[in-house]
Formats: sequence, C-alpha cells, structure tokens
Amino acid sequence: MTEDEQKQMAAAAAVEHIKDGMVVGLGTGSTAAKMVDLVGARVKDGLDIIAVPTSEATAAQARGLGIKVVGLDEVSVIDLTIDGTDEVDPQMRLIKGGGGAHLREKIVASLSDKMIVIAENKKMVDQLGAFKLPVEVIPFASGALLPKMEALGAEPAIRMNGDEPFRTDENNLIIDCAFGKIEDPEAIALTLSLMPGVVEHGLFIDMADLVLIGTDEGVKSFEKAE
Repeated sequence: MTEDEQKQMAAAAAVEHIKDGMVVGLGTGSTAAKMVDLVGARVKDGLDIIAVPTSEATAAQARGLGIKVVGLDEVSVIDLTIDGTDEVDPQMRLIKGGGGAHLREKIVASLSDKMIVIAENKKMVDQLGAFKLPVEVIPFASGALLPKMEALGAEPAIRMNGDEPFRTDENNLIIDCAFGKIEDPEAIALTLSLMPGVVEHGLFIDMADLVLIGTDEGVKSFEKAE
C-alpha cells in the first residue's frame, strides 16, 4: 500500500467523526487536504457544518468545495479539529509545522473540544526529533534567536522559499531546528515558548485526543487516556 493510500484511509476514518451541526477545524498539509476533499464530498451530499481553516490554502480549498468557511471571531466553540502531523510518538506528542501553518493549527486545536490527528504509518516514531522542529519567529528577532536555539542542542536554519525566506500566513519567519532526537519535549516546548521573539513552536503536547494511522493492515487508532 502506498503512503498516499495510507493517508487516504486515515482521512476517511477521521471524517466519519463529523456530524451535522458541528463547527470543524480543518487542518493543513497533504493528509489534511485529502480530509478536506472528503468533507467537501459529504457537504455536497448534504452534510451541514461550518469550518474554521488553519491556513489560507485550506480556506481556499474548502471554499472551492462549497464548504462554509468562517473565522475564529464568528464561532464560540470548535467541536472537532482534524489535522495531520509530521511526527507522532507513543505519548501522542506531535511535531507539526512542515507546511508552515503550526501557529494557526495550534490556535484552532487549543480551542477545540476534540482533536483528531491523521497520518501515514511512517509518521509514527519512537522518539520525536528526526523531523526538524519548526519555530515561527518575528523577523526582527530571527538573527538573535539562532544562537539561542543552538544552545538548546539544535542546528537551526531559517526556512527558505527559493532565494527568499519563507513567510507564514502571519508574515513571520520559520526557523527549522534539527535536533535529531528530542530527549525532553516538554522542556524544549517550555523553553521555546518563553523566548521573546518566538511566536509559536511546532511541539503539540497533550493536544491530540485521537490519532488515526493508516497502515498496510488498516487504520490503527490511539486514544488519549482519560
């Protein structure tokens, strides 16, 4: 089974959790895009929902499929968010931000009653850190923050888009931090959050309620312990 097929399986399993009348957070990335397509098909068949996208790209995709899109200021609660991930460990801790949308993704997830994470099998890892940890920073602080991230044990680099620095939807920069292995994700998350100039990092800790992983044997699910 291809990775694309595994993503599709996980996305389809997640969409089954969407019910009429829900406010749904729509994630960003290749797996989330498959989920949005499936939501669009269900909306065409009569599903009645309101969607809060986590990026301008997802918003454009959703509108093109006829999904009603609103901003955070137009809803009082988000019932369910479905999003992809770049890595997920056995404790359901995530690294997100490969697509540069982790700031909006984390805001939407934090306001959601439930977060479902979808991914192909290779995203399940024993330890976070092989994927570079994205850290969104304000441009003014980027140069000063590089040595601070080196001091944490990372090899940091400003993400580029061709010859120019990559810009997020909020017009910030991203520093990708290559740790190799993150021994203490909670400590790194706290340290980064306290750095002036850091807007948000890609460690999502204690946010996922259900993880759905597409594998050759079907969809494996992991649920947060009560």
